[in-house]
Amino acid sequence: MSDATQQQVKERGFLDRYFEITKRGSTIGTEVRGGLVTFVTMAYIVILNPIILSGKEDIAGNILDFGQVSAATALAAGVMTILFGIVSRLPFAFAAGLGINAFLAFSVVQEVTWPEAMAIVIINGLLIVLLAATGLRRMIFDAVPVQLKLAITVGIGFFIAFIGFVNSGFVDSTGQSSPPVGLGPSGVGFIATIPTVIFVVTLVLTGILVAKKVKGGILIGLVSGTLIAVIVEAIWKIGPKFADDGSLNPGGWSLTEPVLQGNPFAIPDLGLVGAVSFDFGKVGVVTVIMLVFTLLFTNFFDAMGTMTGLSREAQLADEKGNFPRIKSALVVEGVGAVVGGGTSSSSTTVFIESGAGIGEGARTGLANIVTGVVFLLAMFFTPLTQIVPTEVAAAALVIVGAMMMSQISNIDLGDFRVLLPVFLTAAVMPLSYSIANGIGAGFISWVLIHAFTGRAKQVHWLLWIVSLGFVIFFARGPIEALLGV
Repeated sequence: MSDATQQQVKERGFLDRYFEITKRGSTIGTEVRGGLVTFVTMAYIVILNPIILSGKEDIAGNILDFGQVSAATALAAGVMTILFGIVSRLPFAFAAGLGINAFLAFSVVQEVTWPEAMAIVIINGLLIVLLAATGLRRMIFDAVPVQLKLAITVGIGFFIAFIGFVNSGFVDSTGQSSPPVGLGPSGVGFIATIPTVIFVVTLVLTGILVAKKVKGGILIGLVSGTLIAVIVEAIWKIGPKFADDGSLNPGGWSLTEPVLQGNPFAIPDLGLVGAVSFDFGKVGVVTVIMLVFTLLFTNFFDAMGTMTGLSREAQLADEKGNFPRIKSALVVEGVGAVVGGGTSSSSTTVFIESGAGIGEGARTGLANIVTGVVFLLAMFFTPLTQIVPTEVAAAALVIVGAMMMSQISNIDLGDFRVLLPVFLTAAVMPLSYSIANGIGAGFISWVLIHAFTGRAKQVHWLLWIVSLGFVIFFARGPIEALLGV
């Protein structure tokens, strides 16, 4: 055996031992494949996050630059994904949290400036780190009944599939009160665009590959769908849905167009890194507290729910829903908010799209290393990250959603005290487009239905406190109005 071969065996041995690759039934090749799949399904965030954050004026009339937000988004995602993979050794990738970024863009900056908004994100992250480091976050996690943990996995499955259907144009808003959504663009009732047809083709092809247990089935499906999209675009010149001049092309590609435009290489502008201000002198303390509270609740339970669901899908959770290195995972997730705020890319948190890589076979933090490195490279090759159309990536999300939904078979639904909270958890997530909302509905209904049916003593005291917190969370609008915020 040559020296080079011996060194390669030695390196693989270290990776295997550190990440427990063999122990978890995986291989280095599978982890690399899973990491790539996760990136492909998450790459849209490099475009979507700046779409949400940039161009929105804060209270002082300032806006964030699109290119700077895009670079900061990729940087934060890459750094946090690698850090989480190394520390927690789990295949949960990180990026700017959807929902939180919208809350910042449409609510928070109506009260404060962008630098102050990012400071609030950092405060939120520090509080999460404190809760995790002291063990309180783990205590809350342990207080959740196993049935609700399984329901969270099922709900995330429905949610991630719904995201896929919406992103692909397969399901869309009708613009009416009833029905609110329908099949096809504007809910017309039929599939009317080529990009959506390619989504269906990719979904069926990937489904067949997964059903036949083909190694790399999801990745093969994504690559095949992208190649089809590139060929179709080259022939028919479909173009993007939203043109540069602001005109609308209803049959166009959603966020990313399958064509390479201009130079694939670009130097990232990281001018937003460190653009943070903790000077809240122009706003009241109560306002800052309510903004932090809302961010904290959303960030805290979105991440907890996502990690619960992903660990189940990766078969890394025990019968109580606990997974390896849970404390470090919860601490590092809080650090993600700090990093996201510090880079002005919004809170960086665990992404449910990581389920695509898990579906491909990823079981360890090595997959995260791969995903994170590609995110860092994406800062320099932004045009290349846009080649995979959203409609193709959406097919993988639906496949993974179906996989996660299978966990419902592990829940005994014979008792209505269990059935109703499980149903509300799973239903509210996709219908309200929020993991936190689904968890809140499940927690509150679990506490109330057990309390009024003679089972109050079976409810952990922490679940009572958290449920009360969710009541305040859901009623925060009237509470803010009452306090004059």
